[in-house]
Amino acid sequence: MTTAPSATTDEAPRPPAPAPAKSTWATLRPLVLRLHFYAGVVVAPFLLVAALTGLLYAASFQAEKIVYDHELTVPVGERALPVSEQVAAAREAHPGGTIAAVRPSPGKDATTRVMLSGIPGVDPAHTLAVFVDPYTAEVRGALEQYGSTGALPLRTWIDEFHRDLHLGETGRLYSEFAASWLWVIAGGGLVLWFSRRRALRTVRGTTGRRRTLGLHGSVGAWAAIGFVFLSATGLTWSTYAGANIADLRTSLGQETPSVSAAAGGEHAGHGAAAGPAGDAAHGVGLDQVLAAARAEGLGDPVEIVPPADASSAYVVKQIQRSWPVKQDSVAVDPGTGQVTDVLRFADHPVLAKLSRWGIDLHTGSLFGLPNQIALMALASALILLILWGYRMWWRRGRGSAFGRPVPRGAWQQVPPYVLVPLLALIAVLGYFVPLLGIPLALFLAVDIVLGEIAHRRGRRTYGGGPAVR
Repeated sequence: MTTAPSATTDEAPRPPAPAPAKSTWATLRPLVLRLHFYAGVVVAPFLLVAALTGLLYAASFQAEKIVYDHELTVPVGERALPVSEQVAAAREAHPGGTIAAVRPSPGKDATTRVMLSGIPGVDPAHTLAVFVDPYTAEVRGALEQYGSTGALPLRTWIDEFHRDLHLGETGRLYSEFAASWLWVIAGGGLVLWFSRRRALRTVRGTTGRRRTLGLHGSVGAWAAIGFVFLSATGLTWSTYAGANIADLRTSLGQETPSVSAAAGGEHAGHGAAAGPAGDAAHGVGLDQVLAAARAEGLGDPVEIVPPADASSAYVVKQIQRSWPVKQDSVAVDPGTGQVTDVLRFADHPVLAKLSRWGIDLHTGSLFGLPNQIALMALASALILLILWGYRMWWRRGRGSAFGRPVPRGAWQQVPPYVLVPLLALIAVLGYFVPLLGIPLALFLAVDIVLGEIAHRRGRRTYGGGPAVR
């Protein structure tokens, strides 16, 4: 009879099973978590200011209609006077400066705006808008106006507060810094949230820090796409990233064209400043110019820009940014009243159209009140997310490890075939978005220095033994 060999004496001991290889995401997750945590802590104050001021700006459109109702609206009359008579009334009340543009009444109960430049006491970048009753030529008032959307003092103040905190070009760095990092924080948070088990994403029935985390993640997941959109569109007119985007569009032939104010020109642009020729009596006059533009299909609202000099034409352009967008423009010869150039919005390059729609959606113009309500909801969500995030950071030591900083060295676990392309992508993004790239480089440098200091302290503490970095 044979005896089965003993497992303890006749078989060689089995080597321990190798540890299962980590997935790519398992090696990346600590890095994303660390970036999301620290970026959130450092950038959140700037985002909070941008969200609060953005909330005010989204509400300013409706507030402007209430505050300036007397200047903006009139009782509906039987017949509107010629535009030239309305402009003459504005010039009689405000003879100083020159006419920069005229916006005929866009509706039955709306006033006509006559914009004057070169007025003492008015910001050179702004105009003085004189509001005229189109039925009686009564001057209803005059207010400083800014930008292509015709922002009046209340909205202008809030707009500048949101853009640069009334600190000029230096202040614009805050908003560009916030916009540069918003999409990174939102994208990182979204990836982290959906990578967790569904059970951990449940908010109902939880309390304390776990409930705060659930609310933070749920609201952030719903709002993330909106945050990425606000970040991308906000960067298009920022100082540094905006200039890079403009250069890229130019190199691709995707810049926004403009109608030529020179007779026979081909969308070569026109001078925006109005010279002495900018009064209503110049050439064929405003009424015939407006009639020529109407014949080309330019409906309300429109803006008439007088010739910049004796060799230039009138430019009439549609200024409706709500959907459907009306942005066609024509040039009209002041001597003959004939249209010399036509530019349709439908003929704009694709990126020019996307930029126009994106900016108008970002500022709340594209879809009017629903657009503004959506922006207020996004701003409110961002404010709540920041407050919840700081609360979790404050309470991170109470038994939950999710909010704790991830140990240094997480990047060392990332496989080279992932790390190298990732570093290349970060370098490219950092070049085009410098207020993302420069702070990220500084963060990495500080983190490495702090890690080295901790490493040396650990070696002294443990007598030269290994220290966890």
